[in-house]
Amino acid sequence: MRVLTLTPFYPTASDAAAGCFVAEPICALERLGIESCVVAAEPFHRPRSTANGHPALWVRYASVPGGIGLASAGVLLYAGLLAKVRELHQSRPFDIIHAHAALPCGHAATLLSRELRIPVVVTVHGLDAFFGNQVRGFAGAWCQRVTRFVYRSAARVVCISGRVADKVTDGLAENPNIRVIYNGVNPQKFAPAVSDSTRPVVLSVGNLIPIKGHEVLLRAFAALQNANVVCEIIGKGPQRSHLARLARDLKIADKVTFLGRQTREQVVEAMRRCTLFALPSRYEGLGCVYLEAMASGKATIACREQGIEEIIRHGSNGWLVNPGDVRGMTDALSALLENADLRQRMSGAARDTILQGFTLEHQAARLAQLYREVVA
Repeated sequence: MRVLTLTPFYPTASDAAAGCFVAEPICALERLGIESCVVAAEPFHRPRSTANGHPALWVRYASVPGGIGLASAGVLLYAGLLAKVRELHQSRPFDIIHAHAALPCGHAATLLSRELRIPVVVTVHGLDAFFGNQVRGFAGAWCQRVTRFVYRSAARVVCISGRVADKVTDGLAENPNIRVIYNGVNPQKFAPAVSDSTRPVVLSVGNLIPIKGHEVLLRAFAALQNANVVCEIIGKGPQRSHLARLARDLKIADKVTFLGRQTREQVVEAMRRCTLFALPSRYEGLGCVYLEAMASGKATIACREQGIEEIIRHGSNGWLVNPGDVRGMTDALSALLENADLRQRMSGAARDTILQGFTLEHQAARLAQLYREVVA
């Protein structure tokens, strides 16, 4: 089987973690005999990306910057791709198109599927399934109309969690053919290791933006009675200066390290050396970093009302707090830092959960079965 993968998310030389949730399952699919031709799309107004080892055809397309251009971006991407994709298809036919995100790639894929007469699958990666939070006003309404068209036209709409599936279903008058396929993680790469740190380490990984909840984490961390613990935060974003200032105001700046963007290998090492993982994100379709922490055998703290709640069983294989709950986060950190036995039991259960159903091989097998159903 040959798949044309069309995605706006893909690893680059400057950011190896960007789109790893697309690239890594493709490698697992190849082991099942499914070949993917990847087209990675980026608008002209962004800096040109270069590959970092994952093979892909990088395509730049015309687009008006900002949300106002998002609704029309799929048509422009389609126009720029048609000749090249037709040539590739004539040389070695594709059986299916798999697009990631409805806009712009899902829209372009839907138009390509009509031209090539092959089915299209669209994966929805986040809770903003209709772009209503990302784009407002007239442009937002236009995005929602186009997105509904994409979901109705797709042979399958893949959602990374049941919570995302609910968002898609709620936005449509009629239900599309939805399938929940959770993301997977490489349990050989993200594996337990004995930490050589002399101090307990709380690790958080995520873009420094308000929805990720780093402010909640810092305020909870400041309330801890454990003077020996340190906090490491991996990620970059517009909140960096605000969070650094907050750490100073809370008098914990000497115990909090902002590591910025890290390579994939550095994230792996950080997961191995930390004592526990915490990311109180309040707007998460699933969150691959939670799966990576669990695969690394770490007690993991996440928020309720997010996709990860479908995988973490509170108090068993992880810990759940309410979004924005500083006291709850403080209690979670305290309980796990002070009780090594609880932390060890939770860590083992977390690793077992991943091995039993959330590896890249599990994800690839489910995608392969879906592809076979679509082309049958």
